[in-house]
Amino acid sequence: MKKIIGSALAALVLATGAASAQQGEIKVGEINSYSALPAFTEPYRKGMELALKEINDAGGIKGKKLVIISKDDGGKPGDALTAANELVSRDGVVLLAGGFLSNVGLALADFAKQKKVLYIAAEPLTDAIVWSKGNDYTFRLRTSNYMQAAMLAEEAAKLPAKRWATIAPNYEFGQSFVAAFKELLTKRRPDVEFVAEQWPPLGKIDAGPVLQAIDAAKPDAILNATFAGDLVKLVREGNTRGVFKDRAVVSYLTGEPEYLDPLKEETPAGWIVTGYPWYSIKTAAHQAFLDAYQQLHKDYPRLGSIVGYSTVKSIAAVLTATDDHSTDGLAKAMKGLKVDTPFGSIVYRAADHQSTLGAYIGTTGIRDGKGIMVDPVFREGAAYLPSEADAAKLRPAN
Repeated sequence: MKKIIGSALAALVLATGAASAQQGEIKVGEINSYSALPAFTEPYRKGMELALKEINDAGGIKGKKLVIISKDDGGKPGDALTAANELVSRDGVVLLAGGFLSNVGLALADFAKQKKVLYIAAEPLTDAIVWSKGNDYTFRLRTSNYMQAAMLAEEAAKLPAKRWATIAPNYEFGQSFVAAFKELLTKRRPDVEFVAEQWPPLGKIDAGPVLQAIDAAKPDAILNATFAGDLVKLVREGNTRGVFKDRAVVSYLTGEPEYLDPLKEETPAGWIVTGYPWYSIKTAAHQAFLDAYQQLHKDYPRLGSIVGYSTVKSIAAVLTATDDHSTDGLAKAMKGLKVDTPFGSIVYRAADHQSTLGAYIGTTGIRDGKGIMVDPVFREGAAYLPSEADAAKLRPAN
């Protein structure tokens, strides 16, 4: 599946124009799990469309139109690699971007390394993509597992809870997040212990047995990293069984509208979460984004919208920063690149290629029958990263 995104109005007109590079155009490739995870990727696409419209309406990249050729990986690393090969060898894109699942992102990062093509990882959260498996050609936008684990561990350490249980999907994202949270919480609170772990398969959670095992361990608090449909099943079953009653819950990503909205009045109160309270953010940068997004799409943004918008803004920033659009030229320009986003200005760090995009942290509540984030506070991403010198030591030696 391939779509060419020119602007919200021109997308269909451009749908037949992918055969060869044309004068006055710069083509980039984008890959994501559109059919597998539409709750996130459709708002993500809308965010991309807004950014692309703004860029091209303002004259494009030094007078050249920015064109995004978008492909669906179906949530499968193999399909992502097929798409990447087509985009580079047939469509002649100057760089790749996108990705949602961590295992897909790692596959694309390895492709970037082997084929020497720039890859801006939009959403994959695994720390390996910039640290243990980092490479010269891969850069990551999204606030990482480590960063959000550090934010949540900071709050978790304030709780009286000593006995913790964890629930996370059994693939790279869940495994690396739980490992980071355990390490960071234990550093802050050496008295805590982890008494139970549950690793349901992604998209196939059997919530009853999972929660029965957690409840049997009698934890004081639960760390949850399930999302999308798995989260809905977990919350519904947990509410029925009373597993969350009188227990603290720290829940990764749950404050994102993509995942809160389906819960509606079933949203549990008081969970500590990371997320996106678009209705509470009063900064000028976010208000400008919100107004433009709602005008174009007649809808409110989700976290995916922020990621898609900021990914395209990052693409435009690096293409504008240098006239050398070779892979090496772009990779050099990405190091230390500054980008304005709805969450403020970010930097792609030179040492580990991680952006300093921050995140909101708060608690869950209900308003007008919908789940919301209560008392959200923005955490600057740079404050939750190791120093660049220390991060560089986590990457493979060249």
